[in-house]
Amino acid sequence: MENLFLFILLALIAEILGTVGGFGSSLFFIPIASYFMDFHSVLGITAVFHVMSNLTKIAFFRKGFDKKLILSIGIPAVSFVIVGAFLSKYLETKFLELLLAIFLILVSLMLLIFKKLELKPTFTNAVGGGIFSGLLAGLLGTGGAIRGMVLAAYGLKIEAFIATSAIIDLGIDASRSVVYFLNGYVHKDDLYLIPILFLVSVLGTFIGKKILTRVSDLQFKSIVLILVLLTGLSSVAKIIMN
Repeated sequence: MENLFLFILLALIAEILGTVGGFGSSLFFIPIASYFMDFHSVLGITAVFHVMSNLTKIAFFRKGFDKKLILSIGIPAVSFVIVGAFLSKYLETKFLELLLAIFLILVSLMLLIFKKLELKPTFTNAVGGGIFSGLLAGLLGTGGAIRGMVLAAYGLKIEAFIATSAIIDLGIDASRSVVYFLNGYVHKDDLYLIPILFLVSVLGTFIGKKILTRVSDLQFKSIVLILVLLTGLSSVAKIIMN
């Protein structure tokens, strides 16, 4: 890969921002990585990368995860990520990239404008959030923003929030990794990136945890959302220019 150092640096930044913002690094990693490889390859490498990333997060933030939420959100999320992953094979990659860019823009604007927007902590919202986040994760590679909104409704402490989200995400990523492999998205030529991205996930999560102890998570989330918005806009510009 050309510009490997830049790729690693941007992946590290995505991991740090994803950890602190609570949205997951794929929100940044997917559009960033699409500048370096085709979109289907990005989906494949991201799923494998995130299996390791979430194992790292669970190790760092293993205290206080919510078992009920893991089941109510996780089971529908894992079920529908498989559906989304299979559907991704039948849609044009340019359409998927545009859909991802629009999703990033809409989610970031919604959360920036309606800062007090909250879902009610109901079983229906938990299941619905699991279905929607899982479907998006399979189709576009990222559904952490939706899952984050649902988890936020339950007022979890930071460590419990990240641990619960990471355990759910682990099930999502393990499931879609299998489907992406069957779809032919995981290529031998890209496998050398796996140990590199593993180190990136450990370092990024460690730095993110340190930041959480010093910076207001609310302030940092606003910064993260602005960066998500800019990422979405730059992705749209890239698609139009191509």
